[in-house]
This record gives sequence, structure tokens and C-alpha cells, in this order.
Amino acid sequence: MTRKSNSSRAPVSRSGRFAADPSAEVAAFSESISFDWRLWRHDILGSCAHARMLAKIGILSRRECAAIVRGLQLIAREIAAGRFQWKSELEDVHMNIEAELTRRVPAGAKLHTGRSRNDQVALDVRLWLRDEISALVVEIQQLQRSLVSLASRYPSVLIPGYTHLQRAQPVFFAHHLLAYVEMLQRDCERLADCLGRVNICPLGSGAIAGSTLPLDREEVARLLGFVDSRGRPRLTQNSMDAVSDRDFVVEFAAAAALIAVHLSRLSEDIILWASTEFSFISIADSYTTGSSLMPQKKNPDIAELTRGKSSRVIGNLVSLLTLLKGLPMTYNRDLQEDKERLFDSADTVRSCLRLMSAMLDHSAVQVARCRGAASDPLLLATDLADYLVGKGMPFRNAHHAVGAVVALAEKKHQPLNRVSLQEFQSVSSFFSKDVHQVFDLDRAMLRRTAIGSPGTREVLARLRYWDRALR
Repeated sequence: MTRKSNSSRAPVSRSGRFAADPSAEVAAFSESISFDWRLWRHDILGSCAHARMLAKIGILSRRECAAIVRGLQLIAREIAAGRFQWKSELEDVHMNIEAELTRRVPAGAKLHTGRSRNDQVALDVRLWLRDEISALVVEIQQLQRSLVSLASRYPSVLIPGYTHLQRAQPVFFAHHLLAYVEMLQRDCERLADCLGRVNICPLGSGAIAGSTLPLDREEVARLLGFVDSRGRPRLTQNSMDAVSDRDFVVEFAAAAALIAVHLSRLSEDIILWASTEFSFISIADSYTTGSSLMPQKKNPDIAELTRGKSSRVIGNLVSLLTLLKGLPMTYNRDLQEDKERLFDSADTVRSCLRLMSAMLDHSAVQVARCRGAASDPLLLATDLADYLVGKGMPFRNAHHAVGAVVALAEKKHQPLNRVSLQEFQSVSSFFSKDVHQVFDLDRAMLRRTAIGSPGTREVLARLRYWDRALR
């Protein structure tokens, strides 16, 4: 944030209705410039479009419009360069920019014609969020690329798949990572769907009931890119709803919370895989931390922090829902509280995505360790039941028979694939001399041919698909 000033100048938002300025305590309590300053670029963009519309309908002369736009552009350059003085007594980003513009350009006093801070802030947040969603999708896609890249480096590595955190069936490591690629793709789709409802222009709704002036809302919408695929302007259709609606903020926060949950689940897998007990992966030293006491420690802190930060993003969603639940129509100052929650969700998710992607780019798979874990013959117990089904046994009977063989192997303290043919046949005559072929792990993976399965050919095909899709 750029510099702040505490001059004694009265807030320009105060009308002649008031005999005194707000107390210092009230001013400090009600200011939002400490966080909504980051809307400056979008506030100026909206003001330029509003000025051009006012010129079109005759409220501003061409000369006045040009002076206002030049003044706003100069202020934008000063803010970008860190030379603009933000004044907390002017409350928010809108009044700071308008007051400075009016000081420099007399015609700036006309700029607020036909608009309120109520529809102005609704516009700014929509413009900001529109850009943020586009940037966030780019970050998600980069993480997808990192997942696909890591998977592609180890396309033949097998690991145990888990249910209830117990070994279940063998899967390719790549298949496990691609599960997160699919999750993240749904996140992209949710953001795209959210963007459709963000990209609607509220400006021209005024404080609550529009304006008696002949405002050209469609012109503003076109200037600001609030258009559909055919270039037709998209406008809010109810002035009361336009200024009080924060559904699009909640919807984004919900999408961000789900992204955070997905990142938390991925983090948990990474934390487990990096542990000594699993040792499926190793993370580069530059993306881990040590212990202040134990010199041998190498901790997956990026994954742990990502898992922890998900709680903030979820909490922001709950805060926003709670903020809105009791508000009467229309605008209420409570809505000032939406921005910190919105900004924090966007910032937190983006930083987690970026760091997770970098960490995966600097991780390696412990191939031998993974193969050893995946070679547990118990992982093919379901394949053994399928074998019996292929011999004509109903699945429920096959399930029971394999369970009996597993119990027999445990009783004899021997691996399932070391059970003799005679012992297999003591449980069921459906077991034949080819039964031990079931435990050929590579052949077992080739037999998985259903769409979406972790079969050898299917996983390679999906890797090729994502490699092309994410280019």
C-alpha cells in the first residue's frame, strides 16, 4: 500500500446535513482505505467509463470528460508508482480518488453525477473479482501441469491405493495424481460458472433507486466489457438487488473454499508419502524446513501450511454467509466487511496453489519403495474374487471364498500368493492351477481396461490427454 496521510480535511462524503465532522474514533472505526485501496485500478477504470457515458448524454462536455480521464490516468500512474497519498479521513478508495481528482480538475466535481458509492463499490468488486478469477484459473492450471509433469516422469510406478487409510488395491502413482488434476478441473469449471454471474454491470443503479437522469447503462457495460459472447451488454435488472447483492462474492468464496479443501487433501497425501513410514516421495531441501531442536528433521511445511490455511478460506466463506444472513434491503454498511474476507480468500488460495506447484516440481518418487509396497499380494485379493467370477462363481460367494483364503494365509503366517493350490482348492474347487497367475502385478494392471480405471493403457492415455489439454 502507498503512503497515508492524516490531514484535518473534512470527508467529502459528508453533506451539508452535518454540523460537525465525525469524531476521530468514528473515523478510525469506519474507514476502509486500509484494505480497499487495492480496488484503485478498477475504481479508476469504472470512473473513466462513467465519465465517457456522462459526456455522451450531455452532462459533461467533451473537454471536461477529457480532463477528467486525463486526471484519473495521472492518479493511476502515481498510485502504481507508490507516490499517491491515501488519506484515512476520506474513508475509502472511492473518496480518496475523487477528492484528489476534484482538487486537480474542477470538472471532477461532476463525476459522481448519477452514481452512488453503493453501485460504485459493487462495480469495483465485480471488476476486481473478474480479473482475480482469470488469474486464479491460470494458477490452477499451473498446478495441474505440475501434477501431470510429476506423473509423467513416473508413468509405470505402482503404489497401494488406500481406503480408510488401509491398503486396498494397486494403482499407478500417476493415476493417484491425476485424481487431483480432475478435481482441479472441476474447480476451473466452477470459477468459469461463477465468472458468468460476476460479469454483470451494476453501475447506474445509484444508491437504491437509480437516477432521474437519462443514464446509458448499456454504454458503460460495453466500455467495461460486461458483455455476453455476442457482445451484448449484461446489466443488473433491479437497482435494489444490484447494490445489495453479494451472492457473487459468496459464490467465489465457496469455490475458493473447495479449492482449498482439494489442496488440503493433496497436502495430506504428500505429508504421508514424505514420512519415513511411507517414503514414497522425497521433497527437495529448498521446499522443506528443519527443526530448531532435532537436527535430522526434514519437514514438509509447505504442505502442512497449505493444509492449515484451508481453514482460513473455509472460515471466510462462513463469515460472508453470516454477514449477509440478517441484512434487510438494500445497502448496509455491514457490507464493508465483505472485502477483507474476499481478498484473503483470493490471496491465500493463490499463494497455496503457487507454492504447491513449485514443491511438486522439486519432488521425486522413491521408485523401489513404491514397488515394494505395491507388491503386497493382499492388494490383489479383489482380483482373486474376479478370477472366481470368471470361473462362474457368483460374486458374493467369491468374496466369501477369498476371505476364507486370506484368513488361511494369515493363520499360516504366509503371503497370499504363497498359498498352495491344494490349500486354495480346500476352500473352493473353482480355484484351478492357473490361480497364481492372478498375482502377476503387471498383468493385473493390464487387465484393468474400463474407462477411468487405473489400467496401464488407460493411465497413459489420460496422461496424454492432460498433456495436450494443458498446453
